[in-house]
Amino acid sequence: MSVPSTAAPAMTTPHPAASHPTTFPTGDHDHDLERRRAARALLSAPLLTARDDDFRLVRKHAGELAGWFAEQTGWRLTVDAETARLFKKPAALDDATRPARALKTRVPFTRRRYVLLCLALAVLERSEAQTTLGRLAEGVLTGAAEPALADAGITFAMERREERADLVAVVRLLLSWGVLARVQGDEDAFVTDGGNDVLYDLDRRVTGGLLATSRGASTITSPDFEERLSTLAAEPVPETDELRLRSLRHAMTRRLLDDPVVYYADLTEAERAYLVNQRVAITRRIADLTGLVPEMRAEGIAMVDPDDALSDVRMPEQGTDGHVTLLIATRLATDGKAPTLPELTRFVQAQAKAHASYWRKTATEPAAAADLAEQAVAKLEALNLVTRIPDDHGETRVHPRSALMRFTMTAPTIKKAGTRS
Repeated sequence: MSVPSTAAPAMTTPHPAASHPTTFPTGDHDHDLERRRAARALLSAPLLTARDDDFRLVRKHAGELAGWFAEQTGWRLTVDAETARLFKKPAALDDATRPARALKTRVPFTRRRYVLLCLALAVLERSEAQTTLGRLAEGVLTGAAEPALADAGITFAMERREERADLVAVVRLLLSWGVLARVQGDEDAFVTDGGNDVLYDLDRRVTGGLLATSRGASTITSPDFEERLSTLAAEPVPETDELRLRSLRHAMTRRLLDDPVVYYADLTEAERAYLVNQRVAITRRIADLTGLVPEMRAEGIAMVDPDDALSDVRMPEQGTDGHVTLLIATRLATDGKAPTLPELTRFVQAQAKAHASYWRKTATEPAAAADLAEQAVAKLEALNLVTRIPDDHGETRVHPRSALMRFTMTAPTIKKAGTRS
């Protein structure tokens, strides 16, 4: 998000990492359980406010958590009376598998919605303590009139229902973050005809802690997007052996906390050598803090959540979409082939007939299969269970990865009566 923060530095006070040990557990069972719950809350939602259920626990254990995250991941934790912010930095900047999503429909944000999000935040930086949806829309329209956006193919006039729905999706994301709090009104009528203004309170402490960048976005002038992104997240280059080892520890701990599966083949030679050598120590520290259980294989490492609550993408999952994903995963794991998306669409069409009495009615319509197949593949890709690779004929094929093999379906073995198991 390219919106410079103007919040006063006194808004958040970091807890110094050096004064807090990071050896867990402490031996106090209740204390360790509370700290674990607080850590998991921060990993699930790196920006918490006093309205969140686990905020009190995060404040209580802020010192220990700040020390652990600083030492093991290089992430900074700041906590004050109203907000807690874990400034996470992604292990990989090119991972597009976990986009922002509309809260109601779970549809991924489009390019235009991301632009509207940045424009809305820029407008809110100059807003009063209270604002309305109408004033926010006017400010966004002014920002969207910039010629540079039109040159980039982004237009926004708020004349069509689709455009108003885009803005409302952004507003509801800001509501979920605690940036805005609805005082009166509802956004649905605004989507329908542009009417029914909505009143919001603006929380400047939350907006002041949104950006998790190494430098102010407004100081970066490169026109190239990839270069701007890497500059925003750039960290100092380690110059000593000790600093290089620390950088590797941070990188690998981040990967294991953020990614469902870490494959050795995806790492650099230095990262792979460090993780292979230090995997027991790193995974033990993560397990002590979070309760995640390490699963180590020849191909890599997965940190498994026994409570199935820490991941934002679940597998398996109930409902039609979850069943389709499981069926596709089983097919890919069992036959070991790499089909194209149209081939998987035809597979879903066949499955829709077989499971018509269990799936929702709209899922059995001919046009629904393509969307169901795409959503399933996107979920498997986000979980690092498949990867899309173009073949020699220009077609993109869905390749199963090693961790998907747990969904292999094998023929049952029927034992004769009287045999011992």
